[in-house]
Amino acid sequence: MEDSFAKAEDLAVHIKEYMNNRIESVKLSAAEKSSKMLANLIAMAAVLLVFLFVIVFASIALAYALAKLTGELYWGFLIVAGIYLLLGSLIWLLKEKILRFPIMNAMLHQLFKEDETDDTN
Repeated sequence: MEDSFAKAEDLAVHIKEYMNNRIESVKLSAAEKSSKMLANLIAMAAVLLVFLFVIVFASIALAYALAKLTGELYWGFLIVAGIYLLLGSLIWLLKEKILRFPIMNAMLHQLFKEDETDDTN
């Protein structure tokens, strides 16, 4: 009888160790995935910032070029503003298709991507 209690106690200790190891594994996996997502977010923000500067300076250059063609400075800037208004409206109308779904798919892919080291299990 004592032998079965000792085995049951041994089994309980092993189960507790397994659960603690599994919890630690999940914590490490969550930390790794969240750090990858944060790194991707920071890199994307830096690229978008550079791209924003390119867009601003290209827009100013386009506005001056259009102003030279139209003869009035304000017409060049108004045409560029109109182009941005149309582009912004188009993006707003297609936001589900061109923004939400690709972002959601990228996040899900990052979160549920299996590690290359897990293939051996």
